[in-house]
Parts: sequence; structure tokens; C-alpha cells
Amino acid sequence: MDFSLTKEQKMIKEMVSDFAEKEIKPLAIELDRESKFSEHLFKRIGELGLLGIPFPEKYGGSGAGTIAYAIAVEEIGKVCGGTGLSYAAAVSLGSSPIYYFGTEEQKEQYLVPLAKGEGLASFGLTEPNAGSDAGGTQTKAELVGDEYVINGEKCWITNASYAKTITVTAVTGKDERGKNIISAIIVPAGTPGMTITSPYEKMGVRASNTSQIVLENVRVPKENILGDSRKGFKQFLYTLDGGRISIAALAVGLAQGAYEKALAYAKERKQFGKPISSFQAIQFKLADMAMEIELARNMVYKAAWLKDQGKPFAKESAFAKLYASEMAFRTCNQAIQIHGGYGYMREYEVERFLRDSKLLEIGEGTSEIQRLVIARQIGC
Repeated sequence: MDFSLTKEQKMIKEMVSDFAEKEIKPLAIELDRESKFSEHLFKRIGELGLLGIPFPEKYGGSGAGTIAYAIAVEEIGKVCGGTGLSYAAAVSLGSSPIYYFGTEEQKEQYLVPLAKGEGLASFGLTEPNAGSDAGGTQTKAELVGDEYVINGEKCWITNASYAKTITVTAVTGKDERGKNIISAIIVPAGTPGMTITSPYEKMGVRASNTSQIVLENVRVPKENILGDSRKGFKQFLYTLDGGRISIAALAVGLAQGAYEKALAYAKERKQFGKPISSFQAIQFKLADMAMEIELARNMVYKAAWLKDQGKPFAKESAFAKLYASEMAFRTCNQAIQIHGGYGYMREYEVERFLRDSKLLEIGEGTSEIQRLVIARQIGC
């Protein structure tokens, strides 16, 4: 779909691709092996203006829109799924809610430095007993005088250990029907009572920081409530709709990276006196991979375009996230198959792409949840 990209979008694609190839790719194996988040790379990502791509210039961004941002996610994901995930989460989940729902004062104080690349943001939604059932949030925030006092626990939170700003969801009361009111509250890093650890040993996306947050009598000014205190649940549903576009873009990037490795290997590897790319069994695998990647990319671009146009995009973002994540796992698996025994070895990297891709069927709404979202959108 390159032919339809604007000049600005093509420039962003070229710039991010060059950066990813020269600066991220050489570190990818080490970051995965050591389960290491690279502060150096994210400093560079900030310097290049990538953390502000979708936000208006008045808030420190470049105003390039969601398609350009999805392109950047794809290009980073093509070389390192973990770095791609942390980048996607910083923008879609960390900074975006402040842009969507924050007051002008909050945007000035928190969003501007984030969009300028002066720090990362994180979004604390998932809890040990409230993953897909986000309405089951147990973290509580009580208004005491002019402050919210927050108590609870969050798990599997991307970037929290390195974030400047963490937005957490918490129950702040009951509505007229007796249901929990869930609000989003901005908690600056270093706030007393907030303990962040990274105790997880993960299968994939190991270059991404994943943290546990414990909140014990954490006090923040009541002005830190994000938007309408009674609409936190709707706010994070909208945030997740946007985040699904970036996860789908990341899936396309991972699949593209694995496909390119498999194609190059098939042309070099000889069996029975011929390159294995001359065998129909391998050709059909590669043809299916190329076709499915292109289909997924077009779904990502459509959802991103709808979002940029201010049109409803919840169904399309679920389409894109579901199809692209499952496509990425299939494609990475086939890339290993084409490599044969070499594909099972870490140095050939396609096994890392498969491990990284699995998370995309789980995070930001499992495949099962995406099917529920789609079912509701089509009137079931």
C-alpha cells in the first residue's frame, strides 16, 4: 500500500527503517537474551521525535497521525518485538489517554514532555484478578480532602519501571445502580507508596520492560484525575481501541521480519542441488506469508485512517488486531519451518520472532475478547 502513503509518511517510514536497521537490530539478540530494556535506544527514539508522531505540534508532537505512527511501530517491530512493544505502549497506552481526556493543564504538564521524547509513559490497567474483565478492577482510590489515596496492585504493566508518568485505573465510588465507578488517575514516578518491580521471566518480548506495581496509600492531588471521574471505564475502552491498532502494526512488523528472513534463507539454502525456494512446497508457504502480511497491513491502515478521520474504528481495530496477531504467529511459525533445524537455533532469530509474536494474541485483549468485541459491533 506504499503507493498511497503521503510524502511525510514515506519519509517517516524511511527514517525509522534506517534507525531500526542501524541501531536496534545489532542489539536485538543481546536484549532478548539478557531480558534487558535499552534506555539508550529509547533516548534515541525520543530524540528522533518518534514518541510524538500522532500528537499535535502544540503538545510537542509532529501531528503526523495514526498511519504514520503505525508505520513506525511496524518498522521497529520488524527488527525487535520487545522494543516495538515498549514503543507502542508508551504512545498508545501511556501518552494517548492524556491527549484524549486530559485537561489543558494536564496536557501541558505531562503530555508535552512525553511527546517531546523527554520520558516514557505507562498505563496501569491489568490486575491479578482483572485482566480481560477490566470492570473487575479492585484497586481503590478514596478522595480525602484535596487528595486521592490509592491502594491496590497492578501486574504485567509495560514500561512502568522506566516511566515518568503512570496512569492507573481505580474504583472511586458507586453509581446510581450500585456499580463501581472506575476512574483514571495520573501518578508521577517516584510518588511515595508506589513500589515498582519487574519479577517476571517472560517467554518473549524480553527487551520490553514488564512490571508489577503495588500502591500503598499513594497520595496524589485530586487534579490528577484524568478527564471525567465517572467515565474512566469508557476512557480506557477507547484507549484500548487505539492501542489495538498499534499491536496489529507490531504484528505486521514481526511477520514481515520473519518472512524476509525465510525468503532470503530459501534462496540461499540448497537441497538436492537446488535452492529450496525452487520447491513448490516452500513457494506456497512464502506466497501465503506475503499475502497474509499485506492483508493485515491494509487492515491496520484502514483502522488508522478511520481514527485519523474521527470516524468510528472500534470494529476495524479489533479486526486488525485479531487477524494480524494470529497471522504473525502463523507466519513466524512457518519461517521456522522453512529454516528447518536452523530455525530452532537462536542465532537465526526466527525463533525469537515466534516467541515475541505469541504475546500479541494475549495483550490488549486476547483473541477471544477481540471476537467478543467484533460480535457486539456486528449486532450479535
